[in-house]
Amino acid sequence: MKISVCGKGGCGKSTVITLLGKALVASGKEVLIIDSDESNYGLHRHLGMENPKDFTEYFGGKEKAQNDLMLSKFTHQFIKDRWTIRDIPNGYYTEKDGMKLMVSGKIKQANEGCACTMGTIIKDFVTHLDLTENQFALLDMEAGIEHFGRGIDDAADVVLMVCDPSYESVQLAQKIKELGTALNKPVYYILNKVEDDTKDFLHEAIKDQEAIIAEIPATPDLLRASLKGESLQGNFKQLDGVVQKLTA
Repeated sequence: MKISVCGKGGCGKSTVITLLGKALVASGKEVLIIDSDESNYGLHRHLGMENPKDFTEYFGGKEKAQNDLMLSKFTHQFIKDRWTIRDIPNGYYTEKDGMKLMVSGKIKQANEGCACTMGTIIKDFVTHLDLTENQFALLDMEAGIEHFGRGIDDAADVVLMVCDPSYESVQLAQKIKELGTALNKPVYYILNKVEDDTKDFLHEAIKDQEAIIAEIPATPDLLRASLKGESLQGNFKQLDGVVQKLTA
């Protein structure tokens, strides 16, 4: 199963992906985490891993890949054959505790251009990725909804939005619901950083109550680890229902 994990900046996508990945591994699943957020520099730290080489480098680097796209009038396909997780070349993933991590690429210097090329490459990869019933790919999407415009979510089986207690987040929840529905993808919500005085607000703001499949409390240890960019530890039973829902 391919799961698009999205939300606004700072909502906790990296936290949820890390904890969900651990929960899936604990249930016997093989997990590939795809960091496709070119502005996220902390996911690997939450996983306790080093970043692998950018997957864009496999195709000659961002500049060459961008030239290939432009010369083809944006019809160039970077991947044409079917891939499995085991086809990912050495060096382009790191692995720990039953999870593999790959990274599409990052913005590394000023004026280097947009991230569209990296998005195109990862879209090609996800589209051509074959998974077994026991394998899950978790896609850490960039903040916002541009990934829907790039078509990356077309290859996902499920759209999972992380929603924190903020006006921006609950407004985005409705838009992502619209976009996911337009693609005929089921859309679910994980409420993050939940406290007693914000729980009711979030439930009232999200109209489809049955789509809320987990709540993660705003625990000090988790918030501290996220702030410091530390490896996330602990067993969050709140995510057991997510695993059951996704593996049913």
